[in-house]
Amino acid sequence: MIGEMRQEAERLYRLAVAAADPEAAVRAALERQPPAGPVRVLALGKAGVAMARSALAVLGDRVREALVITNAENAAVLPGAELVIGGHPVPDAGSERAGQAVEALLTRLCPGEVLLALISGGGSALMVAPVSGVTLDEKAAVSRLLLGAGLDITAMNMVRQHLSRLKGGGLLRLAGAVPVAALILSDVVGDDLAVIASGPTVAPIASRAEVRNMLRAQRLWTALPASVRHALERAEPEGALPAAVNRLIGSNGQSLAAMAVGGGEIWHARLEGDVSDAADWLVARMKAAPPGPVRAFCGGETTVVLRGTGRGGRNQELALRVAAGMDGVLRPWVFLSGGTDGRDGPTEAAGGLVDGGTLGRIKAAGGDWRALLANNDSHAALSLAGDLLVVGGTGTNVADVQVVLMG
Repeated sequence: MIGEMRQEAERLYRLAVAAADPEAAVRAALERQPPAGPVRVLALGKAGVAMARSALAVLGDRVREALVITNAENAAVLPGAELVIGGHPVPDAGSERAGQAVEALLTRLCPGEVLLALISGGGSALMVAPVSGVTLDEKAAVSRLLLGAGLDITAMNMVRQHLSRLKGGGLLRLAGAVPVAALILSDVVGDDLAVIASGPTVAPIASRAEVRNMLRAQRLWTALPASVRHALERAEPEGALPAAVNRLIGSNGQSLAAMAVGGGEIWHARLEGDVSDAADWLVARMKAAPPGPVRAFCGGETTVVLRGTGRGGRNQELALRVAAGMDGVLRPWVFLSGGTDGRDGPTEAAGGLVDGGTLGRIKAAGGDWRALLANNDSHAALSLAGDLLVVGGTGTNVADVQVVLMG
């Protein structure tokens, strides 16, 4: 029975991923409302290759140039497009090359053309163009600091936008008078376009003063490099931001709805906050579930405060914490938590798929799940149990989904 439930949980996860198919979404959007005139294509994010492939197929010889920026797991040769691979979740030299390639493309824009921006999650780290006085190493250090402090994606991108020449609407400023049309695949809860990939075609989430206040409230201000503090103390950019046509073409909510088509209940469409709190909420809900079969789904993006030196990610840690909380529950149950991009943290896994036997399998393999969890080493714990969800890069990214099945 548990084996069948595990197979069903993974099938439902794959349904969620399929519902966020970037090629189909781009095709439908361009066929419904094609851009007018010759086009230069910029595809940025984990779904960049798939989105660009669809745009090239639909627009054909109207495309004068195509640049794709994505991560290594989702990289693929695409005839007719230049490919640049950036680092994720922490930017690297490839991310800086990506920023330079984007700025070079923007200098080649001509009157009468349209810049088609295909944006998906992950773009914040994959493309960096540090403001003057800030180095790539310093931007990477800021990313690691914010990740380790457990800041959510909105707070992280509030900071990133003001350290970049391209984010927070910076791309629009550099495009000048050339119209920009953006098709956006959302990887954030609530689908705030200013947060996705740090909003290169959208005004900043917050002012620099608000960012400074947030960092001070989080007691992170003094831990920032001096150059970063100086950049955040500069005056706000002058002049109105040029307009863009931004269209949302895929989201976590659509993926949740796809899983629920065959029956079941959406328990939580905005599962956010610290992973331990999210696990406690899920365990309480599972223990209170009525008798009989249960199919339930959640979506969102939790955060992890790093206290140890282990490897893992928010989905793996959430799965391990749910397994710990459900220890001793005799009713058959299965829980899956996975990133729709196929990658959870700096690991090869998308997340975890656990059941009532998970902790026993860890112990039988010689592991101590409590010690591993305390060290943020959920990857090692779930690996011992054979409970890692490994699917490879999916080519899309609409945040995380969770599946609860109970007998």
